[in-house]
Amino acid sequence: MYLKNISLIGFMGSGKSTTGKIIAEKLNYLFIDIDKMIESVYALSINEIFKKYGESHFRIIENNIINKAYYNKSCVFACGGGAFNKEENIKIIRQNSYVVYLAITEEEAYERLKDKTDRPLLETKGDLMQKIRDIMEQRLSIYINNCDIKIDTDRKSPVEISSEVIACLGMHQ
Repeated sequence: MYLKNISLIGFMGSGKSTTGKIIAEKLNYLFIDIDKMIESVYALSINEIFKKYGESHFRIIENNIINKAYYNKSCVFACGGGAFNKEENIKIIRQNSYVVYLAITEEEAYERLKDKTDRPLLETKGDLMQKIRDIMEQRLSIYINNCDIKIDTDRKSPVEISSEVIACLGMHQ
């Protein structure tokens, strides 16, 4: 018997990949990072895909991977921050998993992302905090309206977050 998949959604830096690995290990699930899967299939980093093909083409690639990946069962998925910008992705993910929104404040996102160079949407000459604020504003209602549970991640370790997710879903470690 398989248990339903778990999909982690949220803004960049919210801990989807790190927390997802811990949850998968605790539940004996397979961990699948959608962005890493894309990088593996295309033999390019997300940054390189954005630079070579642009964001709109990246979203098509992301959708194709999501369509294939969600045939798997008993998985923890770390979804890219923008995966929920496409209605078809939302439908596939919601039908095939519990959706957990890992919430992060603008300030915490800034602290976690300020030194990162692998986030193409944050490559900007302007104010990084404003860019974070703008993207979060665009995505917040999508995350909130399409999750089964919301977990606040500020000032919590990935281990604490993973335990909270598992407890909220009523699963056993």
